[in-house]
Amino acid sequence: MKIGIITHHKINNYGAFLQCWALQEKIKALFPDDDVYVINYNILKQNIINIGGFFRFYPKSETPISWLNKITQPCIFSSNQKKHLNLTKKVYNEKQINDLNFDCIVIGSDEVWNYLDPKSFSLIKYSAGLNCKRIVAYAPSTGKATGEGAPESVKKAMSGFTSVSARDKGAQTLCENTINKKPQLVCDPTFLTDTPRIDNEKINKLTKKPYVLFYYCNGIPQSLKRKLIDSAREKGYEILGGGEYDKMYSKMSIRLTPFEWAELFRRASYVYTGTFHGVVFSILNKKDFRVFASIDSRIKKIGALLNQFGIGERNITEQTVFDENDTIDYDEVYKYVSKLRESSSEYLKTAISGAEK
Repeated sequence: MKIGIITHHKINNYGAFLQCWALQEKIKALFPDDDVYVINYNILKQNIINIGGFFRFYPKSETPISWLNKITQPCIFSSNQKKHLNLTKKVYNEKQINDLNFDCIVIGSDEVWNYLDPKSFSLIKYSAGLNCKRIVAYAPSTGKATGEGAPESVKKAMSGFTSVSARDKGAQTLCENTINKKPQLVCDPTFLTDTPRIDNEKINKLTKKPYVLFYYCNGIPQSLKRKLIDSAREKGYEILGGGEYDKMYSKMSIRLTPFEWAELFRRASYVYTGTFHGVVFSILNKKDFRVFASIDSRIKKIGALLNQFGIGERNITEQTVFDENDTIDYDEVYKYVSKLRESSSEYLKTAISGAEK
């Protein structure tokens, strides 16, 4: 059997890469005798806008040297995509995808169903025009879209799925409103496949001393960020950024591979983040963390994840200071995670094989 994956693999983002890689590796493990590919589907507008973001310079937080390091990061993502993802040739439309002759196509995860995002919108992600025996949705997210009031073109396209699952409430609602099916709730692919441990000179040098990790707390007031950093430093911790830089950090931790980025979460003493996958990798590594999210889609995704996992609100407020005793009961969290992993793996196995009832 020839199995293809359509997702946001070209986005130069650590979470986007790792969810794609994890889904690829999980499907390979479930179907060791079959051929598994990441369909190299390109939306030029989305790719250009994504790469362009790396060239913005923020003089209040960045230095010229950190900016020069940052603008080379897309090259690192590109080399890792080529090295670790089993990519098809580049394709730009449904005909070129159909010509690859897949027996099954898995669409997801990430915000592949965010029909309110004009730069990434494509009906192909809703199965439109795909000629394939089985088309499976795995853990798609609608981002800031609620799943209600979807365009008629989306409603029509959704009928092509043979199996549907969802990562969040919006995706569940979209399925219920378009194809009258309640999809199975499954976990993000990064919960299904362990990332490899990294033990190299760069990471060992960065993590020589205990540290608190920041990962994209976009929009956080500088005074509040300074308060958190000063509080951690008073307790003897260095401050690192997960592939980002701020003049307040102890060291420059840019130009990381996705697996090196994941290793920073594994070794961190505490995490502050504003992204979905920042929260996910904190949970995966059983780290205590706090959240400052300012983008609507991230607020929705993170809030839903924390509620689903029974963790509750972890927001950073003006009253927040670094607290080593601000702990999460991961024994309880992982009782749920273990069950979700098992049911998600079973969904993938039955949906791809066609054994689903």
